[in-house]
Amino acid sequence: MVSYQIAKGYSLPEVMVVMLVFSLCMTQAVPAMSRVVDNVRIKTGVSAFMDSLHLTRSEAIRRNARVVLCKSASGSSCAPTGAWERGWIVFQDVNGNGVVDPGEEVLRREASLPSNLRIVGNSTVDDYVAYTGLGKTTLNSGAFQAGTITVCQPSTQRVDAYQIVINSSGRARVAKAALNACL
Repeated sequence: MVSYQIAKGYSLPEVMVVMLVFSLCMTQAVPAMSRVVDNVRIKTGVSAFMDSLHLTRSEAIRRNARVVLCKSASGSSCAPTGAWERGWIVFQDVNGNGVVDPGEEVLRREASLPSNLRIVGNSTVDDYVAYTGLGKTTLNSGAFQAGTITVCQPSTQRVDAYQIVINSSGRARVAKAALNACL
């Protein structure tokens, strides 16, 4: 007596249909997931910068002295060129010159952020943000300081971004913005 065994499995057309459906689902999910990851990176950058701004202001009030947040790739001195995403420091500016001098304490060092993130300030907050003992922002000249710092991912096309808006009284807030490009 001959016994036949029934083969269990899937046929090639069935496997091909499953693979087609899976690939169609993935083409929709991957770009959406990439946008979510990009948005998380931007929010992380905004959060890190806002934390440093809050520390700068609170330390200025606590110490009743001028405290500065400035760009710094080295972590020990302010950088006159470059971008915020290369890193920054917070320090007490005893003599009010906007430079870390010997004896001036560096309160925080923030390392560079991911290379796919840009943090750009307009002209008044491009290099530093300084708070007085009253919690107000001032330029090195003594004039009030207000400005906008934009956090975005580099793109030549329309892009979503966050802007940190610092008013003349020193208060910082975050606003969502749509930019034509982020360079």
